[in-house]
Amino acid sequence: MDMKFFTSEDSGKAISEKNNVSVHLCAHTIEKPFSCSICNKHFSQKRYLMNHYRIHANEKSFSCDICNKQFTKKTNLNTHCRTHTSEKPYSCDICNKHFSQKSDLNRHYHTHTDEKPYSCDVCNKQFSRKYGLKLHLRTHTNEKPYSCDVCYKKFSKKSNLYVRSRTHSNEKPFSCDTCGRKFSRKDVFKAHVRIHSNEKPFSCGVCSKTFSQKRSLNAHFHIHTNEKPYSCDVCSKQFTLKAYLNTHCRTHTSEKPFACVVCNQQFSQKGSLKKHFLTHTNEKPHSCDICYKQFSKKSDLTRHYRVHTNEKPYSCDLCNKQFSRKHFLNEHLRTHTNEKPYSCDICGKKFSQKTNLTTHCRTHTNEKPFSCDVCNKQFSQKSSLKKHCLTHTNEKPYSCGICSKAFSRKYGLNLHFRTHTDEKPYSCDLCQKQFTQKNFLNVHLRTHTKEKPYLCNVCGKEFSQQSSLSRHFHTHAIEKP
Repeated sequence: MDMKFFTSEDSGKAISEKNNVSVHLCAHTIEKPFSCSICNKHFSQKRYLMNHYRIHANEKSFSCDICNKQFTKKTNLNTHCRTHTSEKPYSCDICNKHFSQKSDLNRHYHTHTDEKPYSCDVCNKQFSRKYGLKLHLRTHTNEKPYSCDVCYKKFSKKSNLYVRSRTHSNEKPFSCDTCGRKFSRKDVFKAHVRIHSNEKPFSCGVCSKTFSQKRSLNAHFHIHTNEKPYSCDVCSKQFTLKAYLNTHCRTHTSEKPFACVVCNQQFSQKGSLKKHFLTHTNEKPHSCDICYKQFSKKSDLTRHYRVHTNEKPYSCDLCNKQFSRKHFLNEHLRTHTNEKPYSCDICGKKFSQKTNLTTHCRTHTNEKPFSCDVCNKQFSQKSSLKKHCLTHTNEKPYSCGICSKAFSRKYGLNLHFRTHTDEKPYSCDLCQKQFTQKNFLNVHLRTHTKEKPYLCNVCGKEFSQQSSLSRHFHTHAIEKP
């Protein structure tokens, strides 16, 4: 029997049966006569409605013969099967690139035409796909329609929900053929593969720098535009990457989602957990080419190289003093702002550096953990021990250019030099008295504040100076008949 064909006047498409003409015409009229009785969503064809009902019923009638994964639609099963066969039947007529799904090919065509027909009514941002616009609109409405059944976290994209689900099931369907490492996300897997191939397909149009990941290129591009599109709702600090914002937000929530499997110590960043884990394995994969010293972290090796190069890339905007590490610069900036974020729990004294607080606490405990190998004399600070050791060697490498007096420490030479210049850079804000050393000023200030931070742990008597406390200790050491 001959098949009779009917032709659509709108598209010229040939259709085999007359009743299918009505169904096909719905695509042009945007008519959707079939409605879901549960969520009221509309469809142009009854079979689309039937497939949709399976989502509500969680019915998954189609199963993969290889991995037994189940699907609500046969088309989804067919698409999934290509992940096993690596079949890519859809080819681009322009560049011959192949795709496993027709929808991926259609999206790819926009890269050649640069066509973006869908525009956001709020911010006028344009998109090549209607679905892309739909997802973008949720950034304005903060709509998150997809919720995880395990942890109840909500997502704006269904794909993000699938990825989240794998963190609970520990499913990692993507495996690297080179090293065998497995991944739960396809985009992370693809980025990993480029580590072996050293492929960097994403290039910056301004400086031609190349990247293995598109998000790395996007983040890099903010260097040229100085754009920081992600802002913290708590403190308004801005970031170039959403991942940086997420990490920053944990400083407000104190959330530490990454736990060490060995000691259960928790971290706010995954990178910090990886670095910590090396303390258990004692692995030091990064070695200095000059002195062969080894390091567990690449960042530590980078900082170590500055010992050889004397490089100081971090500069203070106020006094132009330079530093080899950003941490040192941040501590130095507090000398300008007079910020003292670290406070002693015993006496309330504040410090600009955490190490100074740790050292100060020993004045209360009288702890002296550093011992001289020669005379066994003990010290509360490592720096004090180093200074003391020079008394045994009698080494004085620092010499005054005016009177030739020699010193074991450069700091001692700097202080001595002020006896020639009569320089007194430290001044009291209350009485304007000036001093050659900052610690002299600190001791002097206690005459105004009546502060006595040094406590005798024998009788409880308080002193304003460490030297006074040390002299007082001798009264307890004297034997009484």
